[in-house]
Amino acid sequence: MGASTKEGKKIAEKSRKIVKKLIKDKIEGLSPEEAAIIERIVHSTADPEYADITRMSQDFIPKTIKVLRDLEDILVDVEMVKAGISYDGKIKCYINHPNVIKRAKDKNMTRAAAAMEYAASKDFNGVVIVGNAPTALLKVIKLTKSGMGVKSIIGVPVGFVGAAESKKLLTRTNIPYLTTSGPKGGTPVAVAAANALINLTKKGEEY
Repeated sequence: MGASTKEGKKIAEKSRKIVKKLIKDKIEGLSPEEAAIIERIVHSTADPEYADITRMSQDFIPKTIKVLRDLEDILVDVEMVKAGISYDGKIKCYINHPNVIKRAKDKNMTRAAAAMEYAASKDFNGVVIVGNAPTALLKVIKLTKSGMGVKSIIGVPVGFVGAAESKKLLTRTNIPYLTTSGPKGGTPVAVAAANALINLTKKGEEY
């Protein structure tokens, strides 16, 4: 999982074994791909509960892997998520764009939501990853209904206000999704899920 030294690889291998043991019963019956994603999330968060609360639609993995193999764009809600993802394609984040800041002020909306609107205006097409802002996820769901080119969503905003509700709404759409139930989520979950999927596109590599 990113380890490059001999010692680092030994630690990563030991950690994976611990994770597998902790969640073995919880991932029985899942596909190898689903298990790999959940194992990476648990490893990255040190929280076995993610094996219970992570949800994926049936079409999420094949559709997302296809998009990533084709190196289509990724859109993220915040710079922290962008910084953590290792991807050969383009990762777009507009939250600090001057037009987004102005749009948010003029329309009295969050910058995260305004960034999604701006991406839609630029004909975004690809995978959306929301790790922090419920307003971004709600906006993407709405924009997808009106034609935004969203192929799939990793929607794991964190918090006690709006996060659980936005994720529940995502599960009621036809958009291929990965999400977590309840208030838990955040950048580490979003990044872990994204990198696990990216590595699944590369034959012969461990997740």
